[in-house]
Amino acid sequence: MYLGGSAFARNPPEGPLEQKPSPISGAGLSLRECHFSQVIEKSPPVPWFEILADNFLNRSPRQLRDLEQIRSDYPIVFHCVGMNLGSASPVDKSYLKQVKVFSEAFKPEWISDHLCWTEINGHFHHDLLPLPYTSKIISHVTDRIKTIQDFLGQEILIENISSYIRFKETEMNEWDFFKEVSVRSGALLLLDINNIYVNSVNHGFKPEDYLNHIPRNRVRQMHLAGFEKQNEVLIDTHGHSVAPVVWNLYEKALEMLGSLPTCLERDNNLPNFENLLDEIKLIKARMEIDHD
Repeated sequence: MYLGGSAFARNPPEGPLEQKPSPISGAGLSLRECHFSQVIEKSPPVPWFEILADNFLNRSPRQLRDLEQIRSDYPIVFHCVGMNLGSASPVDKSYLKQVKVFSEAFKPEWISDHLCWTEINGHFHHDLLPLPYTSKIISHVTDRIKTIQDFLGQEILIENISSYIRFKETEMNEWDFFKEVSVRSGALLLLDINNIYVNSVNHGFKPEDYLNHIPRNRVRQMHLAGFEKQNEVLIDTHGHSVAPVVWNLYEKALEMLGSLPTCLERDNNLPNFENLLDEIKLIKARMEIDHD
């Protein structure tokens, strides 16, 4: 039952958050449309798929038939890039209405977006832009997330992004900011392990410190992806296989947080579908080790 973001934030629980059992488990795949036909024809042994919702909001019923077929055979979750959680612009109710209608039609297990901003005053930057980590921004973002959750009628998941700059105004660590927004808004966490590693190199912290400060009871899902190095900066491109250092960090995350549903993301330099399935098997093998 959805209690409402505002009510949850006004009266945060004193003790550990009691999560309902996850409706999905195991190693999922962020499914791109070029692989829809293979999923429909071959029914691969992937327990669930993540769908980038923004790619389908304006499609006709005919264009959504393949997605309807996949949804009839597999659980899905929605991942969004347009909620603009950190912007100073008004919350985009027209966009949220599209997301809500799409969600009511396809019934994803949950909906997620990124803790960032993407638009201001009608200017869309087509990138996930970071925020200053301050108490003032926590209050601002929390209010926006509560508004969004109330509109959608459900809690959302918020994801940590990769970043390449830091603000002078920053008052706290990224993980404290991330955690506090989650607690105060009632939103759960989508923990991107690749982004933690990328940011640890770009901004000079130990990725284990990040994991140590993330409460297990607030994490609902994890992401894995590949990065590339440009000069001395790591860029989250989703264009390569998961790097060995990220695999190592993922294993530590499993030890600390348990075998939470984990999704492989790949958007660029897409390999054939069989290669993605091989990488899913690597996630599955690590998840099956007893981490409790």
